[in-house]
Amino acid sequence: MNTEILGISVTFILTLLLALPLGRYIGKVYSEERTWPDKFLAPLDRLFFKLSGIRPEKEMNWKQHLTALLTINLVWFLFSMFVLMNMGWLPLNPDGNPGMSADLAFNTTISFVSNTNLQHYSGETGVSYLGQLVLMLFQFISAGAGMAVCAVVFNAMKERTTDKLGNFYNYFVKSCTRILLPLSIVLALLLVFNGTPMTFQGKSQFISLQGDTVHVSRGPAAAMVAIKQLGTNGGGFFGANSAHPLENPNYLTNIAECASIFLIPVALVFAMGYVLKKRKLAWTIFGVMTIGCLLFLLPSVYYEMKGNPAIAQMGIDQRMGSMEGKEVRFGSAATAFWSVVTTVTSNGSVNGMHDSLTPLPGMMAMLGMMVNSFYGGVGVGFLNFYIFIIIAVFISGLMVGRTPEFLGKKIEAKEMKIAVIIALLHPLLILAATALSSYLYAQDPVAHAAWLNNPGSHGFSEMLYEYTSSAANNGSGFEGLGDGVPYWNITCGIVMLLSRFLPIIGPLAIAGILAKKKYIPESAGTLKTDTGTFGIMVLAVIFIVAALSFFPALTLGPLAEFFGMK
Repeated sequence: MNTEILGISVTFILTLLLALPLGRYIGKVYSEERTWPDKFLAPLDRLFFKLSGIRPEKEMNWKQHLTALLTINLVWFLFSMFVLMNMGWLPLNPDGNPGMSADLAFNTTISFVSNTNLQHYSGETGVSYLGQLVLMLFQFISAGAGMAVCAVVFNAMKERTTDKLGNFYNYFVKSCTRILLPLSIVLALLLVFNGTPMTFQGKSQFISLQGDTVHVSRGPAAAMVAIKQLGTNGGGFFGANSAHPLENPNYLTNIAECASIFLIPVALVFAMGYVLKKRKLAWTIFGVMTIGCLLFLLPSVYYEMKGNPAIAQMGIDQRMGSMEGKEVRFGSAATAFWSVVTTVTSNGSVNGMHDSLTPLPGMMAMLGMMVNSFYGGVGVGFLNFYIFIIIAVFISGLMVGRTPEFLGKKIEAKEMKIAVIIALLHPLLILAATALSSYLYAQDPVAHAAWLNNPGSHGFSEMLYEYTSSAANNGSGFEGLGDGVPYWNITCGIVMLLSRFLPIIGPLAIAGILAKKKYIPESAGTLKTDTGTFGIMVLAVIFIVAALSFFPALTLGPLAEFFGMK
């Protein structure tokens, strides 16, 4: 037990120690300051700019940034649909995997373009090597796009009045070449040296001890695993994701992959402090995020290490904790830790089956996605938190009788309307979609029998989790759900699409509007936003607006299951 706790403690501390210098480096990249990789990577940036006809020095307002983001995503969508539906005759397909149906290709394309990586297929049999490479490209692209928008918001938060907020393509390219690519190379090399395959050959064979011929899938897995973790993508090369021994061979790779999930989201908080020269504000935001994460983590680790009471009643020894759906090489504590880290970020990769979590840890995984702002995805996680800062500033200002201000800009009705709409959009999409699927199942459970492997509360949790994961751009699932049908492909695709781009539009619009307002220097009457008191206020707003919106649904799912086990 002590060894397991030590393992997750080392992972968390290691991530923080790496995030501090990485945040400073990212801050320098977004501030256009010189960094040591410039001499190696600047020529690569210039090549991309020249081939694309981009003028990185040309600054954009927030509307032009948004237009650029949506336009390039449309191009990527059409390209991905073509490749995924025609894999059967395209090259790099040694195992002869067929092309996807239109509805599955739609779901998969939206999933990877939106940084969700919800997989309604199994990587070994559902995608060719070319398809895997295209999806790996989108894992760079979607992460880089989120980071670029975050850089625009950092630029808008500076203490001056302007409508020029840098160049989207410049931020996007440098997010990929200066941050994601070098880190991915390092992690991929570590994985290769520990046994993760990196080859374009087809299936391998071996004779088992029983004399059976076993066909083992392989491929260019190490490269995809690296960016799936670092870009908070989560799309696995193999169907079992990081529970697969070739995708996550041992405890060392488990630590490296788990730390990679929230390395960049944490570093971006410190990057914001560097860009704005407000390190105290960065530590306040990091503190709130970490407290929120720990509120989910501690009960998850406790209950998973405690074991399943229903199994305990059968007289089965559970000294290793609840091990159903978990890998022995990781244990219950490391699996519970991963389940929280992957859901408080928008990563969604798994090293165990979330459908096998005991009820309360399963609920904590859902709550991490429902709150969707503790660390969050690369770039977009801070944007979600930014919305709650705006709401907290407005409420705090009204409570103390001061004009709501954030970083020298007045928060007025227009910004509040946008912030409230975005904050309420998340629960609306999740609960409305879950209500629709529940209604359809209840009306005709025979026709939809393949949807659920479990009846009652756990079955409801499977549907609630699927839409929560889609709306949070997470991609993990309670895999007892029969999701490989047109209904789930289309509805989840729509939820992913709306939940990716509308929450980006809102913070970008607010930041752009505030940037144009007159800057008001800080005075004795200014509300301090870099204090512990304000941090508690933000935490309270997050739980009131986000967590409590889902309480009735949670009582029908994991809470009902938990009390039913007593």
